[in-house]
Amino acid sequence: MRTRTGARAAQYAALLCYLAFLAFPLLWLLSTAFKSPAELGSLHPTWIPRHPTLANFRQAFDEQPLLRAGLNSLLAAIGAAVIAVLLATPMAYVMARRRGVLSRAATAWVVVSQAFPFVLVIIPLFLVLKNLRLIDSLPGLVMVYVVWALPFALWMLGGYVRAVPVELEEAAAVDGAGRLRTLVSVTAPLLAPGIVATGLFAFVTAWNEFFFALVLLKTPEKQTLPVVLTHFIGAEGVADLGPLAAAAFLATLPSLLVFALVQRRITGGMLAGAVKS
Repeated sequence: MRTRTGARAAQYAALLCYLAFLAFPLLWLLSTAFKSPAELGSLHPTWIPRHPTLANFRQAFDEQPLLRAGLNSLLAAIGAAVIAVLLATPMAYVMARRRGVLSRAATAWVVVSQAFPFVLVIIPLFLVLKNLRLIDSLPGLVMVYVVWALPFALWMLGGYVRAVPVELEEAAAVDGAGRLRTLVSVTAPLLAPGIVATGLFAFVTAWNEFFFALVLLKTPEKQTLPVVLTHFIGAEGVADLGPLAAAAFLATLPSLLVFALVQRRITGGMLAGAVKS
């Protein structure tokens, strides 16, 4: 009994340390955003600002076009999420219901595609977008985000599709419904939680993405929020720490809020269909 209690206490202690490790960057970012320049240059930093100020937030908005960059990020993230869901839903349905060579090949593509680093695909991707005249454009960036989010979206939705009883679709077929009608009227409503989770995941991925936006967008008016945040770092690598922390904290809030809403559904999507009834 004592051994079991001690093991559980050790598990809770390890979990608490892990949570503290995850929360430290965000808490330090929040603390830095409200510190005055004198406190930021102090040799003895403190967790809680002695004299909290909003000057860093005002300076961040004065120095960089955060609202315009945020709007660009929002348009790219929403576009990527909507298109990814529209493509992934029928594809995940076919992959889950038809167990053939093509389905296995598609599943292998989903797994293998996650192993490719960004640097490996950026040159051919740049050439393709150049031929399509989509370099330095939000539609081209949205296309890239959709392709990058699609494998994981298929994996998530595939678990939700496998969790839907096949008997419901068979009953619809007996009533004369075709495959498309069955998908739209019977399966899709049951997939609503998974579709929402997949869309939110694609949104968070696109909102936080930096590398593709840095390479593909050159016009300042079209740059997304993660790229604009780098402008707070000077040519010599010296960061304007206060405004940078304030802008970074504001940029982090939407993704934190969305992830808080979607994290349970993402876990459900990973586990759905894993156990057969």
